[in-house]
Amino acid sequence: MEFIFNPIIISVILLCILCLCRVNVLLALIVSAIVAGKIAGMHAAQIMDLFINGMGQNSETALSYILLGTFAAAMAHTGLADILAKRIILLIKNNKFILLLILTLLACASQNLIPVHIAFIPVIIPPLISVMNKLNLDRRSVACALAFGLVTPYIVFPAGFGLIFQRLLADNMTSNGMKVTVTDVWHSVWILGLGLLCGLLWAIFISYRKPREYENIKFREERRRSLRFTGSHYITLLAAVATLAVQLWTKSLPLGALIGLTIIFGTRAINPEKMDTLINEGIGLMGYVAFVMLVAAGFAGVLKATNGIDTLVNALVPFMMGSKLLASFLMLVVGLFITIGIGTSFGTIPILAVLFVPIFIHLGFNPMEAIAVFASAAALGDAGSPASGTTLGPTAGLNVDGQHDHIKDTCIPTFLHYNIPLFIFALIAIIIF
Repeated sequence: MEFIFNPIIISVILLCILCLCRVNVLLALIVSAIVAGKIAGMHAAQIMDLFINGMGQNSETALSYILLGTFAAAMAHTGLADILAKRIILLIKNNKFILLLILTLLACASQNLIPVHIAFIPVIIPPLISVMNKLNLDRRSVACALAFGLVTPYIVFPAGFGLIFQRLLADNMTSNGMKVTVTDVWHSVWILGLGLLCGLLWAIFISYRKPREYENIKFREERRRSLRFTGSHYITLLAAVATLAVQLWTKSLPLGALIGLTIIFGTRAINPEKMDTLINEGIGLMGYVAFVMLVAAGFAGVLKATNGIDTLVNALVPFMMGSKLLASFLMLVVGLFITIGIGTSFGTIPILAVLFVPIFIHLGFNPMEAIAVFASAAALGDAGSPASGTTLGPTAGLNVDGQHDHIKDTCIPTFLHYNIPLFIFALIAIIIF
C-alpha cells in the first residue's frame, strides 16, 4: 500500500493521464506537483514555494535553449538552414530511409559535434515537411529518428553533452562510495547504445514503415536561395565551431552560444540591427521548451521534498531478495518513474546516486554492471516524457502545420521504442558483465 500511495507514483501517473487527455504540459506539471505535495501533507503555499524555488535548478538549461534558439534563427537568416535543407532534398532522391538517416546523423551531431541540442529542429525540419508529405513518410518515424540522435550520443560518447552526462554519472557514483571514472562509464554503456539502435531500427523498418498521408498545408513562404556558400555561411559555421570549443573548455553551454552569436554579429555576417528580431525569433523557437524545462524543475523540487523517492526505494528493497537481476529491474522501474516526471536524465543522476549506489555495494555489483544499470535508470523516460527536450524538440519541428500530436505522435512512439530496449539491454548487461 505504501508503494501504491507514494506521491511520486501518483503524480507521475496523473501527469501522463492529463497529457493523454490533451491537457497542456505546463498545466499538467503544475497540477501533478500540487497533488504530490498534498499527498505528502504539505499546504498549498509551501508547495508553490518549493515549486518556484525548484524552477531555478533549470535556469541554465532554459537560458541555453533561448540562446541556442537565437543561434538557430541566425542560421535561418543567413540562409544556411535553407541551403542545408535543399541539399538534403537533393541527396535523398525520394528515398525516405536516406532522409531518416540524415536526420538521425544531424541529431547526433547536435549533441557532440555542434552542441545546439534541439534548437536545430524547428529550423531544419519545416523546410522538409513538404518532402515528407510527398514521400508519405510517417512523422512518428522521424520523431523516433530525432529522439535516437538526441539520446544515444550523450549516453554513449564522452564528448559534448555526453562528456557532461558521463562525468556527472562518474562523480556522483564516486561521491556515494563506488569509485568510477569517465573511462569506466563509456566502456560500460555501449550495450545501452546497442539497445537504442535496435529500437530505432524497430521504429523505422517495422512500426512506422507503412505510408501515412498528410494534408499539404502551406505554413511558410518558400524562399528561393542559391545553393552556393557565401562568406556569411562560412562565418556561421565558424561560430558553430566556436560554440562547441567554448562549451567544452568552460563547461558552459550558454557562454558557448553567446560567443557564437558574438562572432555572427561582430563580423556582420548578420546586420547587428537585426539583433532584437533574432532574439525574438529565438524565444519564439525555443521559449516554450525553455519554460517547460523550468516548470519541470519546479515539479522535481516538489517531488524531492515529499521524500517519496526514499520511500519508494525502501518499499522495493525487501523485494530484491539478494538478486542482482531483480534488484536491477526494480531500480530501473524507479528510474523510469522519476525521469519521466522530471523530464531530464541529467537532473535524475544526483537523485538516484544517493539511493542506488549503497544497493550496488550491498549486492556486490561490479562497476560495469552498476554503471549500465545506473545510466539506463537515469536515461529511462527521457524519451517519452512530455516535459523532455527529447520529445518537445521533435514536436516543435514536426507540428508546424498542426498535424503532429505531441503525446500520440512523439511521446508514445519514443517511449515504446527506446525505454523498452534500454530496460532489456540493461538487464542483459547484468548477465554478460
